[in-house]
Amino acid sequence: MDDTKQIGFNKPYLTGKEITYIQDAVTQRKLSGNGKYTQACHEFFRNQCTFKNCLLTTSCTDALEMAALLLNIQLGDEVIMPSFTFVSTANAFVLRGAKIVFVDSRQDHPGMDESLIESLITPKTKAIVVVHYAGVACDMDTIMEIATRHNLYVIEDAAQAIDSFYKGKPLGSIGHLAAFSFHETKNIISGEGGMLVINEEQFAKRAEIIWEKGTNRSAFWRGEVDKYGWVDQGSSFLPSEIIAAFLLAQLENLKRIQDRRLEIWKNYDHSLRPVAGEHGFSVPHIPDYATNNAHMYYLICDSGTHRNKLIEKLRDKGINAVFHYQSLHSSPYYTQKHDGRKLPHSDRYSECLVRLPFYFELTETQIEYIVNSILLPK
Repeated sequence: MDDTKQIGFNKPYLTGKEITYIQDAVTQRKLSGNGKYTQACHEFFRNQCTFKNCLLTTSCTDALEMAALLLNIQLGDEVIMPSFTFVSTANAFVLRGAKIVFVDSRQDHPGMDESLIESLITPKTKAIVVVHYAGVACDMDTIMEIATRHNLYVIEDAAQAIDSFYKGKPLGSIGHLAAFSFHETKNIISGEGGMLVINEEQFAKRAEIIWEKGTNRSAFWRGEVDKYGWVDQGSSFLPSEIIAAFLLAQLENLKRIQDRRLEIWKNYDHSLRPVAGEHGFSVPHIPDYATNNAHMYYLICDSGTHRNKLIEKLRDKGINAVFHYQSLHSSPYYTQKHDGRKLPHSDRYSECLVRLPFYFELTETQIEYIVNSILLPK
């Protein structure tokens, strides 16, 4: 059978234990959140990633919204973040009334340009949201130093950054708070799903209350209070045991999944990096302080026209490559709210970046076919 006739962009990988664990949760008749499988996932992250406090959520969006609540983001507060990111990064803070101040991307990487952050800080600035694009770390020493000097909070949007590190530290463990995604396009998945990491002990107790709809129900179940009630703001952020059961099966296979994804990334890179310049594109840059978790492989074409033609050429070959984020500062919703600064690198990535098919079961034959199709003349 020819497996190159139609190559999708993503294919969720199943380890084999997902249905077994879901069936167990169903059999035990414990389907709502914060049960056996939720606790097992929390324990995994505490042990494997040294996250002292973490809470599964139904999405990374929910985790970001919890972060905004924890930091008491209010009308008039300013939050600095990259423009080249998914809308959830901004929405979480817009919902609390914040003004978003966008930072341009780096010239060598779609992540935020750390050197521009300090010039954007005003007396109204309350937080910096860092997005580790493609699982590649931003310069966290620089960002944390700026935040400490200006008494600001740092939230790591680590949606793409599981099993990735900055100078030996797991991404998500450095800022005051962090948010992860387990959407089906990520390395480790649960369909939809996410997690909030709380690195400041001062936020731990309140995070659990917000997670439990603004109640102290978790404390009640632990026997710490004799009844529970409404004690703070919150919402229904915790996922069902079905989602957690699926996630645990994935987490138990983290190393195997990551090893295979790194093989795929290196295969792409081995074939494309040496010839990138002569074909009018560049390939991902991994700074010395960062690791590569093989979340994606992308090309940056020399123009938007080239990018569009490349996507069309690959589609004609049965290959579904895609563009990525559209700069939020020029989006229909925020263009009139943006302060007017030009963000040329963010716009360049919006116009010129193309993501190649990337998933666990992508075969060597398929990778070779994709590479050869990229390098063929139009």
